[in-house]
Amino acid sequence: MTDNPGDRVRDRQQQIASDLRALILSGDLEPGHQLPATAALVKQYGVTNQTVQRALRILKEEGFIEGQAGRGVFSTSRRPYVVRASHYSRPTSPGKPYPWITDPYRRDRRGSSQLLSVGERPAPAQVAAAFGIATGDPVVMRHQLLLLNDEPAELVWLYFPVELARGTPLAAPHRIQGGTPAILTGLGLPPRHAVDQVGTRLATVEEFIALRLPTNMPVLRQLRVAYTDGERPIEVAVIIKAGHQYEIQYTLPCDNDE
Repeated sequence: MTDNPGDRVRDRQQQIASDLRALILSGDLEPGHQLPATAALVKQYGVTNQTVQRALRILKEEGFIEGQAGRGVFSTSRRPYVVRASHYSRPTSPGKPYPWITDPYRRDRRGSSQLLSVGERPAPAQVAAAFGIATGDPVVMRHQLLLLNDEPAELVWLYFPVELARGTPLAAPHRIQGGTPAILTGLGLPPRHAVDQVGTRLATVEEFIALRLPTNMPVLRQLRVAYTDGERPIEVAVIIKAGHQYEIQYTLPCDNDE
């Protein structure tokens, strides 16, 4: 049997699923396009029919393909939601929903949210560093789950300095119409800009269960610090995004200065 370098780091079903996923996400396998027949994949990869079926099952769980009785397996219309890295939601007008819920960039996906918990918590290290306090000092935390078409998409932890949030709707155990930027603006602390730090890693058990992740799908982790006038940090968000649900889009200005 010919040695396959990929076998040293990933089993064959994962290799096949990864190759097909890459073709789907790149647009080379367009929505509605039929995938190669199982027999063709068996021959191409030198594996058994069962291995190919396991690979296809992975992509079905991720929502990227579907089987049609008597016809074959086809790419679905599901594609990742493109996050604009240069975009930070502005405060909404009174009575308007939070922009994440109505963002047109999600195309036909309906956004919703579930508030999981609210309360004062010890500040994690990165949150404390952003606020200029000691690790473990109290902060107000809001924890929520964001969904697309009722499917879990993001876990969010929002943190606020206690002197800012205590006794305000930010510390109340109910959802906030218009989102936290609207409350911050009402407190005289309008968000002016935010700084994102983005990385990828494998999910924790809590994240895996809450986001209903398929197989060993990685997650995107955002650490976002929002600032008001005078570069004062007013909100730190830790956002965990399901890896198969998102892509990040950057707009990079050209520096024309000589």
